[in-house]
Amino acid sequence: MYFQNSSVTHSRKRRSLMRDRKSQMQLLMMIAPALILCFLFCYVPMYGIVIAFQKYNLIKGILGSQWVGFSNFARYFNSMYAWRTIRNTLLINVYDIVFGFPMPILFALIINEIRNSTFKRITQTVSYLPHFISTVVLVGIVKLIFSNGGVVNKTIETFGGEAVLFLAKPGWFRSIYIGSGIWQGLGWGSIMYLAALNGVDMSLYEAAEIDGANRIQKIIHVSIPAIVPVICTMLILRLSSILSVGFEKVMLLYNSSTYETADVISTYLYRKSFESSYPDYGLSSAIGLFSGLVGSIFVFAGDRITKKLSGNGLF
Repeated sequence: MYFQNSSVTHSRKRRSLMRDRKSQMQLLMMIAPALILCFLFCYVPMYGIVIAFQKYNLIKGILGSQWVGFSNFARYFNSMYAWRTIRNTLLINVYDIVFGFPMPILFALIINEIRNSTFKRITQTVSYLPHFISTVVLVGIVKLIFSNGGVVNKTIETFGGEAVLFLAKPGWFRSIYIGSGIWQGLGWGSIMYLAALNGVDMSLYEAAEIDGANRIQKIIHVSIPAIVPVICTMLILRLSSILSVGFEKVMLLYNSSTYETADVISTYLYRKSFESSYPDYGLSSAIGLFSGLVGSIFVFAGDRITKKLSGNGLF
């Protein structure tokens, strides 16, 4: 009797599973193109990683190029540019995390406290606009502001000071780069946090108010805990690019006098791949692979740390 009941139960489970598969077939068909594109453009190109271990020849291709092992990595780490590019890339990203990462969170918390809906919508719209400015235009604005005859230097001279060559001094590059990035991404970066805050149950604020909490206390004990999972997720994702800085903005901002603090891994890769008379694709691939591996390590380390501290993580 027991085996008969077990057989009937197993048969019912199989039929239920088949029905579920048929009902979800449309959803599977909808997601199939995205999975195929992801496989073709994200996983198939990973075969090119082998270039990092070759003396790659564009004519011979991957299969015909000479295998050199880890010599490309050794050449980079033994070069005079390795420490400078790694240091600059790491420092720019660390400064961006320390100063830039909290800004959208603070902005979202402030916007959430605005009670005038019209003013709130206008503020949000204005804050989103810089995100849609192209990098070329953004750098042009920055250069106009910090040039020798720009607004900043005119203000300094008005108060009796001397003009500063901000764009030609290595010490100012990181501040200008991070500051302009904060201005451009402040509003856009707050969208995720505002969405999380909009999902907070209003009864929690009401309960806190009944208990005598003021506005600051409600932010600390209700709003911030509600967005902690989003903060952890965004921080982990940000750590994945700890050794990656987009070369477009850096290349438009830097010059030979600011290489000391401005030259990063991506700009060095660009010069080696596209500005050199003899492009060294093997070296460029090795450096890119190194950056990717370091980013992966930081992602897993950040995930473990945030999971231990807050219980939230990606994996």
